[in-house]
Amino acid sequence: MKKGLLVLFLVTIFSVSSLFANGLSLNSVGPRALGMGGAMVGLADDPTAIYWNPAGLAGQNSSLYAFGTDIIPFGTYKANSSDFGYPPDYFVIDAKTKTNHYASPNLFANYSMGKLAFGLGVFVPAGLGAEYNGADLIPISAGDLEWMSKIGVIDIAPTIAYKINDMFSFGVTGNIFYGMFDMKRPSIYTDTLGVSHGFQYSESSTGTGFGVSGGLLCKLSEMIQFGVSARTEIKVTMSGEAENALMSFMGYLGTSDFDRDVAWPLWAAFGVAVKPMENLTITADAQYSQWAKSEKEFHTDFKDPYWKAATATTGDDTFVLDWKDCTQLRFGLEYMASEKLALRAGFYYDPAPAPDSTLTILFPSSTNNAVTAGLGFCAGKFDIDFGLEYIMGKERDVAKYPTVGAPENMPGKHKLDIFAFSLAIGMGLM
Repeated sequence: MKKGLLVLFLVTIFSVSSLFANGLSLNSVGPRALGMGGAMVGLADDPTAIYWNPAGLAGQNSSLYAFGTDIIPFGTYKANSSDFGYPPDYFVIDAKTKTNHYASPNLFANYSMGKLAFGLGVFVPAGLGAEYNGADLIPISAGDLEWMSKIGVIDIAPTIAYKINDMFSFGVTGNIFYGMFDMKRPSIYTDTLGVSHGFQYSESSTGTGFGVSGGLLCKLSEMIQFGVSARTEIKVTMSGEAENALMSFMGYLGTSDFDRDVAWPLWAAFGVAVKPMENLTITADAQYSQWAKSEKEFHTDFKDPYWKAATATTGDDTFVLDWKDCTQLRFGLEYMASEKLALRAGFYYDPAPAPDSTLTILFPSSTNNAVTAGLGFCAGKFDIDFGLEYIMGKERDVAKYPTVGAPENMPGKHKLDIFAFSLAIGMGLM
């Protein structure tokens, strides 16, 4: 039974490791927003208003807007044996993420009826992942095993917006989330002789959740307007199967179905857009995410009776995250070089919500500074937008934090930079 509890403890560690990072909520939905640092709440004058501030949909012309976004993370993890409590220079780790592309298609449509507008968005508001070369992590894997994570959400978002008068507009969006999560990493067992053995752990799950967004725009003058927007917490019940070769090796059932409730946090934002001259727009946003409530802890409900009983007895079916609330500061500008050409730039500051005590390499969390740029070109009924950003993550030097009732973190130096770009084509319908 003691060995079985150890196995289930390891299974829990490797099935509920940090699911979220500040990278999970995509920083800029739409290439125009991406090029302007994601400071769109006070402007919201293109079809992606469905995401940023649904009030902005009112007053727009009917249109279709399709774009693709590619996110490319570049992570490193450096550690040595002393970080894990072993004698110095017993082993050294210098690992890099594989250069993977996390690409997503997105579609927005809106139909204008004068003051009233209807919209529908099908897009990816959240997603990230990481994959390491197992050979670089053998000292802590006890074998050349896979380390991989990939998480994403598709949002189906029907929207209605109404322009009350020349000053005020409001809008409401329903958010139907479909979440997907896959992970592979080692599961380690130490025998009575003190020899460690590595076995492959993997899991895959999907789930759905529902929420609501709302927004308000106030146009004070031709020069300045501001907006407020908020999105409710969205809980997604993920259901899937966990598999661990170590369980089979120990003579137990090697797989178990499971359910796990995860949540995207309440999000609220205030933004302002200023037009100091006819061809220049400057935007600024403060965007708040209530991580502390949504990512305090996760509970995993294993369906196999043995897994369920063992983890309930030890408390290993609950993983403590203890994330903190964070506010992003975003700035952007758009300069109309001509009637057909727009030049864009932006910057944002994104603090890390995850504490050192729960940080892992598969879902890194860092304090980020990002620079962005983009351009737009109008050709009759068609608009072409392009945006790119480079996110510079601050290196984190993390100490070892064993936590009762939760997995240990991964000590060492964590670093993550991200490059992303997005390309769109829009077509006016009226």
